[in-house]
Amino acid sequence: MPKRIQKRAFPKPSEAELRILNVLWNEGPSTVRTVFERLEPVTQVGYTTILKLMQIMLDKGLAGRDEQSRSHVYSAAISCADVQELLVDDLVASVFGGSRKRLVMQILERSDATPEELTELRRIFHSNDEEAKP
Repeated sequence: MPKRIQKRAFPKPSEAELRILNVLWNEGPSTVRTVFERLEPVTQVGYTTILKLMQIMLDKGLAGRDEQSRSHVYSAAISCADVQELLVDDLVASVFGGSRKRLVMQILERSDATPEELTELRRIFHSNDEEAKP
C-alpha cells in the first residue's frame, strides 16, 4: 500500500497516467502486459505506448518497479487518496476560485444523491462542526 506523501511531492498525472494508476490501484503490482490487457479494449493504445508511459511514470515518481523477475512488475508509488486530493485541490483553485463550498454545492445541485449518501454527508458535516468547536 503506498504511503501518504506530502502535498505536491509528485507531479499531476496525465489522463493516460491516471488510467494506468487505476489499473495498478485495482490490480496491485502488475506487469506492462497486464496493464496493457486491461486498458487496450477501452483505449486501443498499443503495448509499446503503455510501456513508454510506465517508464515515464517511473521517472516522475508516480510508479515503482521491481526488476527481480524477467518481466518487470510496476506498482503505484502514490496512493489514490493523494492523487484525488491533488486533483480536487487543482479543480477548486482553477474552477471554483478556491471555494470548496462552491464545489460541494455544484455537486449536490447536479447529482441524484441517494438518501444514504445524503445521510453520510450530514454525518460528515456534523462531525466537522463538532471538531471545529473550542
